[in-house]
Amino acid sequence: MSEDIDGGVETAAPVWAAFGDLMSVLVGAFVLILVSVIGIQLVLSNKLEQEVKQRQAETQRRKTLEQALAGPLAAGRVTLVNGRIGISGNVLFALNSAQLQPEGRALLKSLAGPLSAYLRASDQILMVSGFTDDQRLREGNRRFADNWELSAQRALTVTRALIDEGLPASSVFAAAFGSEQPVSSNADESGRAKNRRVEIAPVPRPSSVATAEKSGA
Repeated sequence: MSEDIDGGVETAAPVWAAFGDLMSVLVGAFVLILVSVIGIQLVLSNKLEQEVKQRQAETQRRKTLEQALAGPLAAGRVTLVNGRIGISGNVLFALNSAQLQPEGRALLKSLAGPLSAYLRASDQILMVSGFTDDQRLREGNRRFADNWELSAQRALTVTRALIDEGLPASSVFAAAFGSEQPVSSNADESGRAKNRRVEIAPVPRPSSVATAEKSGA
């Protein structure tokens, strides 16, 4: 009888040992999963915090730029849409001319500082774009072959003026669009005046240029 009892105990022992090993494995797996979940949450939390800080910094830069533009915006001399500064051609240039007027030069001088600070903080560059209406140049105007050339020269004039006011030459470039990107109808003078404009817009810096500058190449 005692032999039977002893035999039963000896048979049950390996079962309890296996059960203990299984529980150890399960607890270990649970701990690993828990640690992984916590790690993922920390990574996501850090990324979210960085994104929030970046957006706050971007918002602050935009506010600074808007403050610099407050006067011209109120006077209707410029517009600000999605970060693009639009300057009326009448403020900058006389009709069919690429020579900067005193009012336009003073406006660009007031924008150069805030724009430089914006670019330093955001690692972007400025695209200065020239636009015209769809009217042909006046007869006898031999300086420009067409609206493409006029818009290109106006963009270059603004670009050079910004550089003269301290904007790094490596942080600004000119582009010409002629009459191809109107913002209003060319059917009347009011619409054509809106289309004669220069836009200044921050754009991403080419990765190759950014990499070269950071490495000191």
